[in-house]
Amino acid sequence: MARLYTLLLYLAVPALLLRLLWRSIRAPAYRDRWRERLGGYATPPRPAEVWVHAVSVGEVQASQPLIRHLLGRDDSAGVIVTTTTPTGAARLRELFAARVQHAYTPFDLPPVVGRFLNLVRPRLVLVIETEIWPNMLAACNRRGIPVILANARLSARSARGYARLGRFTADTMGRFALIAAQSEDDAARFRALGVPGERIRVTGSIKFDLRLPASLLDRAEVMRRAWGTNRPVWVAASTHEGEDELMLAAHRQVRRRLPSALLVLVPRHPERFDRVAALAQRDGWTLARRSLGAGCGDQCDVYLGDTMGELPMLLAAADAAFIGGSLVPVGGHNLLEAAALGVPVVVGPQVFNFAEITRLLVAGEGAVQVADVEGLARVLADWLGDAAERARIGENGRRFVDRNRGALDRLIAVVDERLAAADEAARRA
Repeated sequence: MARLYTLLLYLAVPALLLRLLWRSIRAPAYRDRWRERLGGYATPPRPAEVWVHAVSVGEVQASQPLIRHLLGRDDSAGVIVTTTTPTGAARLRELFAARVQHAYTPFDLPPVVGRFLNLVRPRLVLVIETEIWPNMLAACNRRGIPVILANARLSARSARGYARLGRFTADTMGRFALIAAQSEDDAARFRALGVPGERIRVTGSIKFDLRLPASLLDRAEVMRRAWGTNRPVWVAASTHEGEDELMLAAHRQVRRRLPSALLVLVPRHPERFDRVAALAQRDGWTLARRSLGAGCGDQCDVYLGDTMGELPMLLAAADAAFIGGSLVPVGGHNLLEAAALGVPVVVGPQVFNFAEITRLLVAGEGAVQVADVEGLARVLADWLGDAAERARIGENGRRFVDRNRGALDRLIAVVDERLAAADEAARRA
């Protein structure tokens, strides 16, 4: 099965490169440094003590405090972070500048992964969430490099898919030195796939351990004054293809009850910003774009959050938030950022990527889950018209996040333990 996987991946390389080219039509950054994905480097990466793999912006953001801890141990030893997307690379640069090396994730082909490992020579690999690459794991295993799957989550749907591959999945999962699972449900799914129980620890989700900048609320207050302090405002965060139309439809229903309401629309992917702007204007809405510095007076119906890294500020300035990827079959996105800010959260039915967090937050009355656009519009209009209910839901969400903090400390303890073991092994060698 491993040979078949590798053969199929070799055959898929032209399609993968064409996909990068296709995505670069709307996001030219996908053309930059594309050879790195095949192990070709204009400037080869330097050796680093730890390799952290974080797919995109969300994983980079979540792993930020962990990376800071690694740098604090011994900055000279170095950390290299790989991402799959240019937006993840850009966020990493914003956070760490030159303190952290960046490379694009190498395709999971033996010679490509082998070249990367030969150059970097990490002592530990940290894979954030659910990136599982069989050839990378096999190569690290042969070199004696422990790999930790950190902040690991595994939806029931993904687990069923992996289970169909039988022994291949068990062999691949068994190469993780440790799986630090977000919840007991995630841990149970990994065990069912053949991972030995002693290699799994439930550490919780590091996304609870949010560290909000001291200036965030000040910037949010300035933003809110620009929108209008007396008008109701809701944010549609991290929306996907096919979801923006639904947001505009919900906004139209909200405005039947609250004519001054403002929608702050924040698409997940920057290559869609222009299309979403055109969609809103075509639908007859008066639009202002954050990237253009446009004002948002009373005449503005929709404010497009078309910048990177500002979603927390936009959430903090709003009265309520819808978290996207949940009215289309994407699986949802992180609810905790809004909840930590005390902003009431509503999501759709498609939340399989955050099923446990959503279930607990809804059960604790810190969020509401709806089935469709009509339900979304109804909940938003109720909240935007009732400050006391908004405050109650928002405070429940904030307390939920506070109660569940601590996963970062538990994960750091696991990482430090593995690095100490590697130090001891090196001394004995």
